[in-house]
Amino acid sequence: MTSDLWTFALRLYAQPGVEAACLHLQDRGADVCLLLTACWLGRRGVSFEEPRLRALADRCGPWQERVVKPLRALRQGWREAAREDPALDGLREQIKALEVEAERKLLARLESAADGWGANHGEQLEAWLQGSFPVREEVDRDALECLRGAALVL
Repeated sequence: MTSDLWTFALRLYAQPGVEAACLHLQDRGADVCLLLTACWLGRRGVSFEEPRLRALADRCGPWQERVVKPLRALRQGWREAAREDPALDGLREQIKALEVEAERKLLARLESAADGWGANHGEQLEAWLQGSFPVREEVDRDALECLRGAALVL
């Protein structure tokens, strides 16, 4: 398993079904960066504790609201028009690159926040995922199970 969060997140996101699961959960209000971090911490054996989850969520919230979500909204808002306008499509791709970079920076902040949290407490993946996104419907459970299963093979 990779040691840094960014590399882990890229490898996890590339696993079959994970992108669709993440987008579904994002549409349901989940913070995908927090979920990816939960997978990383759980796989590393970092003990799940509510105060730790709150600390991570507190770090995510403002960055998501001020940086990531506005970029995503702009990119998504241009989707239809960009199909007809190559120049706008190019700008949309630049916005997408900024959005990904903003998420990379957020993951670096989350990794830094977890620095010093002892590992080797055994598998903690389930606890971290359950804490990070309360399941409301079966389809949410399926998406989380996809994430869990993919994280276990990394």
